[in-house]
Amino acid sequence: MNLFSLYVPGESPLHRLPVGYKYLLLLLLTVPALLVGHPVVSLAALVASLALLASCRTGLRYAWSLPLALWVLVAFLAGYQVLVGRPDLGVVVGVNLITAVYASRILTLTTPGPALIDALVAALRPLERWGVKPDLVGLAVAIMVRSVPLLLDSFDQVRQAARARGRERNLFLLVTPVVVRAVGQAQATGAALAARGLGET
Repeated sequence: MNLFSLYVPGESPLHRLPVGYKYLLLLLLTVPALLVGHPVVSLAALVASLALLASCRTGLRYAWSLPLALWVLVAFLAGYQVLVGRPDLGVVVGVNLITAVYASRILTLTTPGPALIDALVAALRPLERWGVKPDLVGLAVAIMVRSVPLLLDSFDQVRQAARARGRERNLFLLVTPVVVRAVGQAQATGAALAARGLGET
């Protein structure tokens, strides 16, 4: 499944909330927990994120489900902190990571992708005087968001092909084709942008 999920139309309060306030909500759920670094604060932020996702009325299974790879990453990061004698930090790191994903999912579940990017571009307009190009930043984010499902689909195709040959446990055979496809997609995207005069100084 997509890590941050996809937009689901609805009439919940979060669906009706202006996108700027949703970005602010994302910051409120993640930044204090990162700055304080205490398990209680991190767990409180996680509970708040779960409650807000439940209020989106998209179904708890869809709203709360996380891919196995993320759980493996969380277990690895938390386990390392436990091994070095910091179990409290292990809780903070793992919970903050999950909270960040859930908080981001609040945005993507309740707001169409174009609206998210338009809001980001509008927020960056004041920085134009310092050389920031909001339209190019928005384009980069749009390309990145579009690339994530393509990479996940590519990995799934390669995994199925390897499974058909009985080689699904060979990590090299799984990763190499995905990397090659990703590089090829990046080159094709770059060429398409260059053909339209984008990215030039």
